[in-house]
Amino acid sequence: MTASVQDSRLKRRFELWDTNGDGAIDKSDYETEARRILQSFGEQESSPKGRALLTAYLGMWDKLAGKAKMNGDGKISLEQFTQISERELVDGGDAGFDRNLRPTIEAIVNILDTDGDGEVSQSEFARWMKATGVDQRQATEAFQQIDVDGSGRLTVEELVGSVRDYHQGKHDINLLGG
Repeated sequence: MTASVQDSRLKRRFELWDTNGDGAIDKSDYETEARRILQSFGEQESSPKGRALLTAYLGMWDKLAGKAKMNGDGKISLEQFTQISERELVDGGDAGFDRNLRPTIEAIVNILDTDGDGEVSQSEFARWMKATGVDQRQATEAFQQIDVDGSGRLTVEELVGSVRDYHQGKHDINLLGG
């Protein structure tokens, strides 16, 4: 897949995090997405799962912010986000992805897995996708493509692999909406 496809996916991810539309992202944008996911699943921020998700999102922000040269305003531009994400998630390969995003995906799966079986059902997956801006049709299509073994359930590894491969341009399963 071309660098332009990867760039467009990173731009879309940035746009989804830029909740106030000011052309920059900051810590509050990461908190907002985490809270949307918690709200979608009726999970309290103060619960162990809620704290784990917020901690993972803020950890992801801290890693990004630590690599960015911010102007003291606590904001990161699209250009900065794209450069850092390309270096860490694309050029960094599986190890870079695991270092930067795996903890967040694992915390999300912990929230999604409402029945405690260690896997994510199609309805649980659809609720997550809705909370991050993906419509029902796209969520259904994405689930079916990710569920390569046809079990009707997604494991943590299937989800981590799919999100990683999407951002690294290895497949076209839409995980960002739009």
